[in-house]
Amino acid sequence: MALKNPFASDTSRYAGLDLLTSAVVILDDKGRIAFLNAAAETMLGFSLRTVRGQRFAAMLIDGSTIDELFVEARRHEYSDKRLDLELRRPGHEVLQVHAIVTVLHDDPHLPVLFELLETDQQRRFDREERIHDQTMINRELIRNLAHEIKNPLGGIRGAAQLLQMEVSTPGFASELSEYAAVIIKEADRLQSLVDRLLAPHRRARIVGDVNIHEVCERVRSVLLAEHPRGLDIARDYDASIPEFRGDKEQLIQALLNIARNASQALLPRIAAADATILLKTRILRQVTIARERHRLALELHVVDNGPGIEPTIRDRIFLPLVSGREGGTGLGLTLAQTFVEEHHGTIDFDTAPGHTDFRILLPLP
Repeated sequence: MALKNPFASDTSRYAGLDLLTSAVVILDDKGRIAFLNAAAETMLGFSLRTVRGQRFAAMLIDGSTIDELFVEARRHEYSDKRLDLELRRPGHEVLQVHAIVTVLHDDPHLPVLFELLETDQQRRFDREERIHDQTMINRELIRNLAHEIKNPLGGIRGAAQLLQMEVSTPGFASELSEYAAVIIKEADRLQSLVDRLLAPHRRARIVGDVNIHEVCERVRSVLLAEHPRGLDIARDYDASIPEFRGDKEQLIQALLNIARNASQALLPRIAAADATILLKTRILRQVTIARERHRLALELHVVDNGPGIEPTIRDRIFLPLVSGREGGTGLGLTLAQTFVEEHHGTIDFDTAPGHTDFRILLPLP
C-alpha cells in the first residue's frame, strides 16, 4: 500500500487561510513546508511554489528554535504554544514575530501549524483598534451632545434678538444693546461649532469614480491660494494608481483638513519662506488594513517640515475637540478620520521636530 504524499494532497482546503492577516505556515511530519498563506509569502519573502517540501528550520540562519517547537509539538507536549521569536533569513532583516504553534489532529501528515504576526504590526493593529473604539464612543457622545445643545441654543439666540430690539429703544443704556449683541454673536459661534460636529451625519455620500491625483490637485490649489508666498507644495505621484469608487468631496475634505493643519503648523516657516508640504502617492500590494487583507491599496502621504505634534496630544489627536493650536476647534482630523473610515481606510502618522507624516491607506479594487 502506497504511503500518502502530503505534497500531492489537495491543499485547497487551506485556501481560506489566505484571508487571514497573520502569516500561516503548515509543516508536514518531517518539518517540511506543506502550505504558506499569502500573508506568510509576503512576510517571509518566499513563495509556496518554490519552497514547498523544504524544511522550514533549514531556511533560517538559526532554525534551532523552530526545530525544538516542532519536536515538542510532535510529542504532543502542548496543543498550542505562544511565544515571541526572532526569524533570521539570509539576506533579509531580522523579523520580530509573535508565534502561535498549534498541533493539528485531523491529518497526521500535516501535523503542525505556525501562525506568525509581526510584533510591530500587532502593536499597530492594537493602536488602530483602540483609536477606532475611542473615536466611535466619542463621536456618538458628541453627536448626542450637539443635538441636546442645538435646541436651547436657538432659544437663547431668539431671546437675545428680542432683548436687543427692546433695549435699542430710547431710555435704555447703549451698553445693554452691546451685551445682547455679544450673546447673539457667541450663540452663532456655538451654532457653527454644533453644525460642524453634526456635518458627517447630515450629508448623504455621493459615490462615483475618483482619481486621487485630482483630489490632491484640488487641495494643493486651495492651499496655494491661502498661502501664495512662503509655502512650497511638492508632488510625488504614482501614475499607475487606478481610479476607484468613492465620495470625491469627502476625500477632498479629509485631505484638505490634514494639509490645512500642516499649513497652520508651518506659519512661522511660511513667514521665513522655507515651508514645505509634500503630497505623495504610492500603490501597495498585499496590504492589511483594519485586519483585512487587500490585494491592492492606495498610500497617500502628507509630509511637512513643521515643528511636529506635541507629545501630550499624540494619542488623542483624532478625538473630537483636541487641538494642537490656539483657536483650533479640534474637528479637522476627526472629520478626516470619519471620511477615510467610510472608505474602509485608515489614517496614521509619524512625527518628530521638523518632520510630520500623515499616511492615508485606502483599499483598491
